[in-house]
Amino acid sequence: MTKIKICGLTRPQDIDAVNEARPDYIGFVFAESRRKVTPEQAAGLKRRLDGRIRAVGVFVNAGPDEIARVVRDGTIDLVQLHGDEDAAYIEDLKRRVGIPVIKAVRVQSPGQVLAAQALPCDYLLLDTYQKDAYGGTGKTFDHGLIPPLQKPFFLAGGLNAGNIKEAAALGPWCLDVSGGAETDGVKDAAKIIEIVRIVKTGEHRSPSVVNN
Repeated sequence: MTKIKICGLTRPQDIDAVNEARPDYIGFVFAESRRKVTPEQAAGLKRRLDGRIRAVGVFVNAGPDEIARVVRDGTIDLVQLHGDEDAAYIEDLKRRVGIPVIKAVRVQSPGQVLAAQALPCDYLLLDTYQKDAYGGTGKTFDHGLIPPLQKPFFLAGGLNAGNIKEAAALGPWCLDVSGGAETDGVKDAAKIIEIVRIVKTGEHRSPSVVNN
C-alpha cells in the first residue's frame, strides 16, 4: 500500500492531528520556509508524536554536522535533502548519520530523474520545478515526466484530497502532502485526517475539505 507523509508541521495541534490520523511519516522543515522550525522546536514536537509515525527532517544545502546533530538528538528518523547536494555529499552524510536519506528532484525531464536514481540515496522525492524555489510551491508537475524507476520514490507537489487517489496510481512509495493539508497557511486537522483516510482506504468521504 502507498504510504503517506504530512510535511511542514510546526505546532502541537499539528502533532495531535497526525496522531489521530496516523500517516506513515511527518516532516519537520529546517530550511528557510514559512514552515521552518528550529531543532529545539522540532524536538519538542517529536516528543509529542506517536512513536509509530516516523519523522523526516527537511534540509536545503545544510552542513552535514548540522544534520547529524538533529539525528543524534533523536528528533528525526530520515533525512530529506532538498537542495543541490551531490553524490559525495550524500555518501559523507550517510556515513555520519546512519539513517535513510531521501534526495529531492525538481522534475524537468525523464532523463534528469533517471540520472538522480544513480545517487547513493535510499529514496528519491519527485517535486515540482520552479525557478529559484527549492520546493513548497504548492503546484503539481507533469507526471508524464516520471520514467519507470527501480528506486522507491516520494511524490510531492500540489497534492491534496482532490487529486491524491490519482497520484497514488502512479506507484510512489509515499505521497508527500504539505499545503494541501492546510487552510489559510496552517495545518488543518480535518484535511489531514481526510487525506490520510483516502490513501489508506481509497475512500473520499468529505468533499468539503478538498482544496480547489
